[in-house]
Amino acid sequence: MIVKTLSTYEVADLLSADENANWSRAGSLALAEWEELTDQFNTPQEFDRVAMRCDFSEYRSLREWIQEYYGEKFPDAMKSAGIDLDGTEGGFDIDELIRSHIVDHGYLIEFTGGIIVSNF
Repeated sequence: MIVKTLSTYEVADLLSADENANWSRAGSLALAEWEELTDQFNTPQEFDRVAMRCDFSEYRSLREWIQEYYGEKFPDAMKSAGIDLDGTEGGFDIDELIRSHIVDHGYLIEFTGGIIVSNF
């Protein structure tokens, strides 16, 4: 068996080359650098970009994620997620509520220009 260790940039290049995933360059680098991912690969493993595409998705923002994930407009998506708003929340508070919801159910990778969320 031949084993090749991939650099972060090689992993990012392979992710970016996946036409079905639509990773941005910043997103592919963030995923390639993600600690949880690198911790899983202490032993040689086959790189599987299709599995990565199936397990993670990239979004421009937390609010875009919640609307796309729940398939509803913002207020209804928040309700579907079980996030109750009382009308006193500011933008930062709402983002924190969405962030906490994601982290409670899966993984969140934040980077300049967007987020990557594990599918759950």
